[in-house]
Amino acid sequence: MRPEILFPLFAPATSLSGVGPRFAKLFESLVAGPAVIDLCWHLPSAIIDRRYGPPLAEVIPGRIATLTVEVGEHRAPPTRRQPYRVLCHDATAEIELVFFHAHRDYLMKTLPPGETRVISGKVEIFNDRLQMTHPDHIAGPDEADSLRAVEPVYPLTAGLSLKVVSKAVHAAVERAPELPEWLDPALKQREGWPDWNAALTQVHAPRDEADLSPLALMRRRLAYDELLANQLAIALVRDRQLRQKGRRLKGSGHLQEKVLASLPFALTGSQRQAVAEITDDMAAEHRMLRLLQGDVGSGKTVVALLAMLAAVEAGSQAALMAPTEILARQHFKTIAPLAEAAGVTLALLTGRDKGKARQAILADLAEGKTDLVVGTHALFQDDVAFRDLAMAVIDEQHRFGVYQRLTLTSKGQAVDVLVMTATPIPRTLMLTAYGDMDGSRLTERPPGRQPIETVTLSLDRLPEVVTAVERARNKGAQIYWICPLVEESENSDLAAAEDRYRALEQLFGDKVGLVHGRMKGPEKDAVMARFSEGEIAILVATTVVEVGVDVPKATIMVIEHAERFGLAQLHQLRGRVGRGAEKSSCLLLWQGPLGETAKARLQILRETDDGFRIAEEDLRLRGAGELLGVRQSGLPAFRLADLAVHGDLLATARDDARLILEKDPELAAERGQALRILLYLFERDAAVKFLRSG
Repeated sequence: MRPEILFPLFAPATSLSGVGPRFAKLFESLVAGPAVIDLCWHLPSAIIDRRYGPPLAEVIPGRIATLTVEVGEHRAPPTRRQPYRVLCHDATAEIELVFFHAHRDYLMKTLPPGETRVISGKVEIFNDRLQMTHPDHIAGPDEADSLRAVEPVYPLTAGLSLKVVSKAVHAAVERAPELPEWLDPALKQREGWPDWNAALTQVHAPRDEADLSPLALMRRRLAYDELLANQLAIALVRDRQLRQKGRRLKGSGHLQEKVLASLPFALTGSQRQAVAEITDDMAAEHRMLRLLQGDVGSGKTVVALLAMLAAVEAGSQAALMAPTEILARQHFKTIAPLAEAAGVTLALLTGRDKGKARQAILADLAEGKTDLVVGTHALFQDDVAFRDLAMAVIDEQHRFGVYQRLTLTSKGQAVDVLVMTATPIPRTLMLTAYGDMDGSRLTERPPGRQPIETVTLSLDRLPEVVTAVERARNKGAQIYWICPLVEESENSDLAAAEDRYRALEQLFGDKVGLVHGRMKGPEKDAVMARFSEGEIAILVATTVVEVGVDVPKATIMVIEHAERFGLAQLHQLRGRVGRGAEKSSCLLLWQGPLGETAKARLQILRETDDGFRIAEEDLRLRGAGELLGVRQSGLPAFRLADLAVHGDLLATARDDARLILEKDPELAAERGQALRILLYLFERDAAVKFLRSG
């Protein structure tokens, strides 16, 4: 149950004055949630400084000024199409206030002739006269001090004005209760941080530009609170994982040896180390939860197979789950000859398997006749049962939710889990998303892999690129051609895959194929199969080919509008070539003018093919929220913390969380009780239930 002290913050935003049902939907999309707390987390992005208030004769045009004036003559126009003007003055000069579509009665009441008024807005020169069009504020002289202030500016959405958003946010912040302190006193003192409530109030009342910086004291305090909630939740999940009874899976090594003997190459040093780390984990008493990170083409599938064979050697079954049918078939194709060499039975289960064929696969799994199974989310379905599932490998974890991971592991007893990703993850994201896992990294390429030459070219040189592609095709090369959209949309000038396909088809006939996300699975697979077998020379595609597709003869990757892709995504796409012994090239076609970030991105890709360095740079350039599909990926989207800036706080939060649980594993002490409130405040409620279960 959420603590009562937080009830005011988790009340619906409609409980605030001025937020009716009409605005509620707009606010929910603007602040990413329906509650009062979501408005509290909506931080100002700029300020309007109204402290500038000189005499009229000294006003600098173009600035926002707050001026005390005497109201003079009202000049109403003959028609409402023309502006209504009010002349005002002080002892030094005159200014004209201009209103369009004005109501005379309202303006006479607001600006009575002969009275003193304080006006605030942007001052401009028009026809050599000072003027202010539609002042932001008009008030009596007694309100001058409240107007001469710094006003926060919030991000907006269509239908919500700054006035409405500011009023709602400030009403939300006023609801915030005094909460017990959950910070370590020594850390709070060292950093000079205010209390939580004071930090929240100050962050919404910036005094200058420096207060908007993520490095400002109150912003760092709130960012740390969010990171501590995240790290504490992860530590609780991990503690539970380690407390859960596992099973020792210790193989004899005889099946692994058969596979190693059949490989045409020796394992790299980091592959050997990863296999050792994984098999040691499997042989321990606790349940394994390990992340295997390997750059594109670093040989993760072989490592995963060797780990699964350890489970088979111990008399159990293992499953490998992939996010797409293309990827599942790819893994199956890679593993099949190696499984045959080891003498183990292997099956493939996807959503396409129906009727008697599917029933036969399920029967063999349930009876234990199948040792290893590769599949898609079809493996989750209720009628899929194993005789003894002891090991699950989950590929491209960021495509699956935690729920799906748990569903698969519930099909066995104390199932060991190995998660694989070809998306190199920066260390800071590793800690926030996968802090409950141990990590293994593959940092080397298998022998014989050629480096990929990366070239950046303006789209103006497209005809030269087409000529180069034709030369390469005549020599037997295969080519990927990547476009960002499926078809031209009204508001986009991006080269569409279908248009590019038609243009290339006119030149190369039936040697050109097309795959995109809107195609049905079987249709997509048929085109991919024709490309793999060399019937198609040029494959035009959207980013569906990003992960896992292996065509050794493909040696050229053309990416149109490379400036529109993220760094990690460009790196993933580039990794589709260079998988054979031939020299490979990647052509990044950009359309100017290029912004600084896009330039930096293309420069990094020319300089390095180290996925881990690229991932760190991507985080620095784009921030965690925009990293490869983070929004859809189950990676945490932080509201207050910016991992590119607050990396030092993350490391501190991680150490703090570990110490907290060492001293007070049930969060029962005074600080522990405050930390429970912190977990609820940042909606990490799921972790609290692990405390209750002891």
